[in-house]
Amino acid sequence: MPPAATTNLGYTPPDGGWGWAVVLGAFISIGFSYAFPKSLTIYFKEIQEYFSISYSEIAWVSSVMLASMYAGGPVSSVLVNRYGSRPVVLVGGVMVSAAMVLASFGTTIMHLYLCIGVIGGLGLAFNLQPALTIIGTYFHVKRPLANGLAMTGSPVVLSTLAPLNQFLFDSFGWRGSFLLLGSIVLNCCVAGALMRPVRKTVQLKPNTEPQEIVETAIVDSRGQLSNVQTDKRKTESQAWLHKFVDVSLFRHRGFLIYLVGNVVMFFGFFAPVVFLAPYAKHQGFDEYSAAYLLSIFALVDMFIRPATGFIGNTKWIRPRIQYFFSFAVAYSGVCHLLCPLAPGYVGLVVYAVFFGLAFGMVSALLFEVLMDLVGAHRFSSAVGLVTIIECGPVLLGPPLSGALVDIFGDYKYMYYACGVFMLVPGIFFFIMHYYNYKKLDEEQRQSLAVEMKTSEEAEQLKTSSDDETDGRTH
Repeated sequence: MPPAATTNLGYTPPDGGWGWAVVLGAFISIGFSYAFPKSLTIYFKEIQEYFSISYSEIAWVSSVMLASMYAGGPVSSVLVNRYGSRPVVLVGGVMVSAAMVLASFGTTIMHLYLCIGVIGGLGLAFNLQPALTIIGTYFHVKRPLANGLAMTGSPVVLSTLAPLNQFLFDSFGWRGSFLLLGSIVLNCCVAGALMRPVRKTVQLKPNTEPQEIVETAIVDSRGQLSNVQTDKRKTESQAWLHKFVDVSLFRHRGFLIYLVGNVVMFFGFFAPVVFLAPYAKHQGFDEYSAAYLLSIFALVDMFIRPATGFIGNTKWIRPRIQYFFSFAVAYSGVCHLLCPLAPGYVGLVVYAVFFGLAFGMVSALLFEVLMDLVGAHRFSSAVGLVTIIECGPVLLGPPLSGALVDIFGDYKYMYYACGVFMLVPGIFFFIMHYYNYKKLDEEQRQSLAVEMKTSEEAEQLKTSSDDETDGRTH
């Protein structure tokens, strides 16, 4: 097990115990957050015929739900910072349940946009972020493994919901299925109940540095006094804003690297999954063969996520885990670039396996590397800011990729574009994290030098003080 890095939590995370129950709760919560919008596509054809609308109109239900989930990140961040993870997840589960129940009585497609898309999407935001945040409060040494296990919830829940939704659809239709799904999604409340706040064991550090009392003299003049009062009000307003959203992250070097790379990456992250089955059909393969590709992809994704967490937790990878993430992103881009060259159905099966490996690795590391950059104590605010900015690429990525298929009449250009959108940020991550690690090492050396110098000065001051005391005694 690699040694724990320095934390700013102010206590020692238990790295186990009830933390594994929290991981189970996060597994359920994250699973519903990512899998639920995708699983609802089973009902789209009947809803489309029922309301006599186009496929593009019904497809916006999932897009609005995902966009609301990402856009609700800052709101969820504020609530988590204020009330903790458990109550926010409980409220989120109730919101998604109410959204599905209300949608079952829908009379127009706008009704579904509002209920499933907006209310349900916000409910999923209240499930996703608290689940990601609380893992960092329970784990530090084993955090990559815990995150990898929790992120496995997405493919597991999706593989469970897909056949379940088909059964519900065949038995009860879309309205009855939505009512039942409203009760099933209440399992998120069970997951939230598991997210007990961590019992903090405070790290008591000996006070080795001499305390200095500094008196600040304020000159009695109206101009300077006004400046002091203005600065005080400014400081108070900044402290109030910082309590809800940590805007200072936009001056954090590692956070900006992560944000810039992810914005580009998400334009090509989801589209290859969405178009995998249609691409197989376009190649002339039947529907069952096309669906089998998705099953292979989901199966590989399911097993690689915990494996990635285990590998990321090793002593060789953990100290430089950003390079591991950079490799996963670049490797995913290479897979998409080679996909059009895959010959026949066997080639598509090979692509589905390697793409499942890449997608699972990126997904397992996506939030772990952000926590590694900003620290667990700032992660809640960081993920809130990231998700609202990523909302645009998540919403626009698949439609733009679909536009390439419409323009060229072939899927290969879409896969080339997605490959570039993944490979470029992968290379960007490699270069910028090399620079970031180098700067961090320099800053650490400078900090150690300053500490040593301060310690020497304090020792000299203490020695001279003792000498003076001895002289007065004699």
